[in-house]
Amino acid sequence: MSVPTRFLRNAGAHAEIDRDAFNDGAFILSIGGAQQSHVDLADPGHVFYEYLRRIANVLDVFRPAAEPIRVLHLGAGALTLPRYVQATRPGSEQVAVERERELLGFVLEHLPLPEGTRCSLLIEDARDTLASADPGAFDAVVLDVFSGADGATELATPEFYHLLTSVVAAQGVVLVNVGDDPPFTFAREQARMLQDTGYDVAALGEVGMFSGRHSGNIVLAATTRWRPEWTPALIAAGPHPAAALTGAEYEHFARGNR
Repeated sequence: MSVPTRFLRNAGAHAEIDRDAFNDGAFILSIGGAQQSHVDLADPGHVFYEYLRRIANVLDVFRPAAEPIRVLHLGAGALTLPRYVQATRPGSEQVAVERERELLGFVLEHLPLPEGTRCSLLIEDARDTLASADPGAFDAVVLDVFSGADGATELATPEFYHLLTSVVAAQGVVLVNVGDDPPFTFAREQARMLQDTGYDVAALGEVGMFSGRHSGNIVLAATTRWRPEWTPALIAAGPHPAAALTGAEYEHFARGNR
């Protein structure tokens, strides 16, 4: 069976969608040969990638279960998280933003969204989306565009982080995925910028990430007030071994003293 492919002009690379050989009904989106997203059409509540699972866990705890929320996804990929939100919080209003014009059409052609999903799809720059959004328009904003210091660095600025937090409602949450390698210079810089907006921030990841042993993804979760009960809940939810840095531990990580 042939593998669907599409050339992405902005990326200058081909996207392809392969079946997950170990999970019936699941598919993997790759760009330029690198795996980018995993989608389980049979079970949209199944989130395979660890960093996305950590983001999903925060979306689970910050509001009562099954309550619809308004979510802005900056960086759409294969729309894994919009599918998850629809599965766990039916009736949610979502917006997914992607710069790669060909990517969203390609994904939807082969991996359609579940029936009833209310998700607007925008082909534009993340900064433009934020600049045009009303203050407090979203309960959650997910930023998933950073893959180390070489990716989307035009968004890695204090001004952008202030824009990011400005569109979040009171008691909402900002979630930023940052992929990086030891000594995590880029991730620490993003952690400081997000903290400097005045928000209360936690850093989530695999334990070995924060000891400087492993490369990978760190999720930054920011709210106006981090609730203490979220920390043990997120650690228990995994993936394991899980760490959630808050308070002084977060400060040490962000400032490079851990």
